[in-house]
Amino acid sequence: MAAATLWGTTGTAATFAPPAASGVAIGSATMGLGGLILALLAPRCAALLRMGRGMLVVALPGAAAIAVYPLAFYSSMAYAGVAIGTVVSIGSSPVFAALLERLLEGVRLDSRWAVATAISAVGTILLVLGGHAGPQGGAALPVLVGVVLGLVAGATYAGYSYAARRLIQAGHPSRGVMGLLFGMGSILLLPVFALTGEELWSTTSGALVAGYLAVVPMGLAYVLFGAGLRHVGASTATTLSLVEPVVAAVLSVLVVGERLGVWSWIGAGLIGVGLLALIARR
Repeated sequence: MAAATLWGTTGTAATFAPPAASGVAIGSATMGLGGLILALLAPRCAALLRMGRGMLVVALPGAAAIAVYPLAFYSSMAYAGVAIGTVVSIGSSPVFAALLERLLEGVRLDSRWAVATAISAVGTILLVLGGHAGPQGGAALPVLVGVVLGLVAGATYAGYSYAARRLIQAGHPSRGVMGLLFGMGSILLLPVFALTGEELWSTTSGALVAGYLAVVPMGLAYVLFGAGLRHVGASTATTLSLVEPVVAAVLSVLVVGERLGVWSWIGAGLIGVGLLALIARR
């Protein structure tokens, strides 16, 4: 939850980047540079490369998910706004995490899961169609594009959380696992940053934003996240991270000046109801 609180500041921080900086540039800077920091600071990170073929089959898709996630997440916020982009990205991740556990581990999905997912889906539709004042002025098509990108972000977030959890459960140290996965992801992201990030590295405001995002919501938060994964499952971790969209929504209204319409707030509430139904114990 501490990690998710720090993540909730990312969308608002990104709004202070130069206007010409794209979501792809901000995302690749955040997790490309942050992943490199995690890899350099992680103990025994390089030794994990000798973990064996069975674990590499888990690590490689996890690293690929890490590379896709920030590009989709920050682009989602650029199209749909901080509040909607974050709610869809993080709000959808427990659903994808449950699907992964069903497909890969045979965990049963009951009727309660289906009802909860349906409620959350209706909430997402209302969130998109309810109107808001964000970077695109509430136009339907850009918001829809942002929602689709948010779903991609939610799926990849669940994917790398699952991979990290599997590696940690196998007995590898959490900081080493996070360093390995994010270091591998940074190998894919740093070339993207080099091609798209000129507006960030060539301006003071851009460099400050990139530095904050790489060190605090990336470096520090993922050390906390990895430590938490020692004690909870991937689906639980992604559900606990729903603190993030709450923080992001509050900051988007108080700092960025976004405004959600009434139906959008109702939709956000339905997403919360669906997710609570998903995790509530009988």
